Amino acid sequence: MTDTLRPVETALPQAPGSPQKLKRSIGVVGGTLLTLSCVTPASTLFVVVPDLFGTLGTATALTIAIGSLLCIAVAFCYSELGTLIPSAGGEYAMVSTLAGRLAGWLVFVLSLLVVMIVPPVIAMGTADYLAPVVHLDPSLAGAGVMLLATLAGLLDLRANAWITGVFLVLEVIAAAVVAVLGFAHGHRGAGSLVSMQVAGADGHADTVTAMLVVSGLAIALFVTQGFSTAVYLSEELENPRRNVARTVLATLAISSVIILVPVVAITFGASDLTQLTGGDIGSMVTAWSNSAVGTFVSLCVALAIINAGIVMVIQNSRVLFASARDKAWPAPVNQVFSQLGRFGSPWVATLAVGVPGALLCFVNLDTLYGVTGVSVTGMYLLVAVAALLSRRAHHRHTPAWRMPLWPVLPVVLIAVLGYVLTRQETRYLLWTGGITAAATLYWVVYLRPRPDTRWLVSLPEDARV
Repeated sequence: MTDTLRPVETALPQAPGSPQKLKRSIGVVGGTLLTLSCVTPASTLFVVVPDLFGTLGTATALTIAIGSLLCIAVAFCYSELGTLIPSAGGEYAMVSTLAGRLAGWLVFVLSLLVVMIVPPVIAMGTADYLAPVVHLDPSLAGAGVMLLATLAGLLDLRANAWITGVFLVLEVIAAAVVAVLGFAHGHRGAGSLVSMQVAGADGHADTVTAMLVVSGLAIALFVTQGFSTAVYLSEELENPRRNVARTVLATLAISSVIILVPVVAITFGASDLTQLTGGDIGSMVTAWSNSAVGTFVSLCVALAIINAGIVMVIQNSRVLFASARDKAWPAPVNQVFSQLGRFGSPWVATLAVGVPGALLCFVNLDTLYGVTGVSVTGMYLLVAVAALLSRRAHHRHTPAWRMPLWPVLPVVLIAVLGYVLTRQETRYLLWTGGITAAATLYWVVYLRPRPDTRWLVSLPEDARV
């Protein structure tokens, strides 16, 4: 890994008032470690997947597998757009450039919702997995993790790549232990993966309908959502027109395996349908082995959650930094959010996403899940629309990784994601729609009348063709 995390070359002095630039200091391995940590497969497995077990029972693995297949098409879109437009702005820079400023602004709002909500959702799971050692309130523990991650996010990115790499190893070990124990104590065979059963309130088996699976796809998409972090890091990746695509696709493949294999093992190993639907993975591990192994796995997961918080704060701060550089806000706000600290990290933007994330740990968890699912699905849909437009005019000749089966994949993706959105709960659609409507009003009143001075989406100089 030493040949991918190279020393940062001494930067040339920047002219006063010129936009500050992030440093290219990581290669594919370092980027993949950071991106995998943002997917946080083990903490997703232990924090998010139990809720899917509670709704989908034996159909959980099937739903995640379908979601992972959809994510392949999404990853192709991200890979092409991320190499075509390598900006720390991620989705909003890609969509603004290809589909117009309003579409880019809307995808920015959705991505901001996702990057603000996901870290506290994951962080609140810390208390459950520290329980063998100490009992903590989930909201307080989550807030503590967010603040710790914020402090770590102020450090140099290369140092964080090493920190998250060590934590990621422990994360993968925990997932592997669960997989081995689940398969070793199997109570059912491969047929159970398509038996479509969940334990009802009366203890009897209920049927999981196709509509429930479709509804669950929004959360299944969220399970591997972090592979897009490679796009946010594109201004810090060396040779982004090649390495962004490699990092996106490698991360999706590795994270899908790390998550899906233990889910299948848990489905096989749960003693009965009631235990599977309960989704208490820690208790299952203890029952399959002993309390010492259960404690080890729980502590590994707690470290994985902290790891995820660090990387997500890094990702989120880059989004806010890029929006300030592109003048999304009034001048004083832009100036503050675009400041870089002594380690080259956007320190004000880091604090601005970390501290509110700690406060979100005190919001109802179901609401956070629901809004995140709708936001991720809507964001992917807009990215797919941008992918349809990626080969118009001069973009056709810009050096970039090109997806296979274009334009079929983006068209199919748009249709499927549109249908998935229609199957979400009305209250979550209203929450997300209300926030999007308020953002649209800000666009109409402030951004749209100032096309020459506000929302000027740009690429770093060394990425321009």
